[in-house]
Amino acid sequence: MSFGRRTGLPDVEAMTPIVLVVTGRVTRAAVPGLCAELESLLYDPEGTLRDPGAGVDCDVGGVVQADLALVEAVARLGLVARRAGGGRLRLRNVPPELQRLLDLVGLADVVDVGGGTGGGAVGNGA
Repeated sequence: MSFGRRTGLPDVEAMTPIVLVVTGRVTRAAVPGLCAELESLLYDPEGTLRDPGAGVDCDVGGVVQADLALVEAVARLGLVARRAGGGRLRLRNVPPELQRLLDLVGLADVVDVGGGTGGGAVGNGA
């Protein structure tokens, strides 16, 4: 029995993204709390970035209603991720209604929209 070479890049570890799960109905009043929750995932209590270079995934598959409050939340969460050096916010499990709203307001080019789920579920917005 012989073993072939592994495919992929040698000595490169896959980076685990930071995952924020947003569920329920997002109101404008909930947006600052969601941003604070993402900041708490990104930074330790001393204000140091926990994992520089880690991607930021936001699972929005559990939202009840896609409206402009959710679009505002996505935009502000994207800013938090960008300020932390994580680049663009990646959305997972995006409902078609949210995709259309993001296209309409021009945010589809600001966030990455993916179809699959991110890593482990962390956080809960409402």
